[in-house]
Amino acid sequence: MSIKNVKVLTVSQAINPFLDGPEMARTARQLPQGMLDRGNEIRTFMPKWGNINERRHQLHEVIRLSGMNLIINDTDHALLIKVASVPNARMQVYFIDNEEYFKRKAVIHDANGDFYKDNDERAVFFCRGVLETVRKLGWVPDIIHCHGWMTAFVPLYIRHFFTDDPHFENAKLVFSVYDDKKEALDKDLAKKLTMEGFDKNLVSALAKPNTDELYKFGLGLCDAVVKGSAKLPKDLNAAVDNSGKPALDYVGPDQHVAAMADFYAAVLEEALV
Repeated sequence: MSIKNVKVLTVSQAINPFLDGPEMARTARQLPQGMLDRGNEIRTFMPKWGNINERRHQLHEVIRLSGMNLIINDTDHALLIKVASVPNARMQVYFIDNEEYFKRKAVIHDANGDFYKDNDERAVFFCRGVLETVRKLGWVPDIIHCHGWMTAFVPLYIRHFFTDDPHFENAKLVFSVYDDKKEALDKDLAKKLTMEGFDKNLVSALAKPNTDELYKFGLGLCDAVVKGSAKLPKDLNAAVDNSGKPALDYVGPDQHVAAMADFYAAVLEEALV
C-alpha cells in the first residue's frame, strides 16, 4: 500500500542542509523528497533561522507571498517568505522569516545555552506564517506532517481557527515526536493564546508549559502520530501509545520513506471509510 498524486505539506523546525544536526533535520529532508519521487506533490516549510547563510544557500524573498502582518502578543510582526532549492534535488523549501524573531544568529538557545524566552511566540508566528502562506498559494494539502514541538500550533490553528477553511478542512494531520531536551516555555503562553481568540479551557493544558507538554498538546489535535526518535522520554512515549490514534513506531532512515508512504496511505484510507 502506498500513495501517488497526494499533496503533502511538511512543516519542520529543521531541514538539512539548511540546518544540520538533529535527526529531525535529516528526516524532514529525506521524507518530502521521497514523496516527490513517488509521484506526489509537496510543499516544505521551516523557520529562516539567523544562522542560515542566505547567499550560500541562494535564498531569495518571494515578494508576492510576503508583506502580511501577523499579530502576536498584541504586537504586529511582518511576515517575510523566502525560498531556496535543495542542492542536487528537485525540492524547494519555503522559509518563514521575521526581523524580531529570526534575525538572531542562533536557533532556540542563546550564546550561553539559555532557551530563548520568546520561543513560544516564535513558534506561534512560524505556524501561523506557514498556514497563511499556504492559503496565499491557493494550495490544498491532503496531508500535513508536523515535525517537532515548535509545529504543535499548526493543528491548533487548523482545528480551531481555520476549521471551515477549504484549504485545510479535509487535510489529515500527522505529528512526529522527537527526543528533544525538555525546556520551559513562557508561563503566559496560555494567556497569549486566549488573546489570539482561543478558548481558555482549550489551552488550559498549557498552564505550566514546556516543550514536552506542547508535544502532548499537539498530539491530541492530530489524526496520527509518528515516533521520530528511536527512544522517547517515558511520558511522551506513553502519550503516543495511549493516544488511541494510528501510530508509527520509529523506523530507521533506510526504510523511513517506504514506511511513511504506507502510513500516509493508511491514514488517508481510514478517512475515506
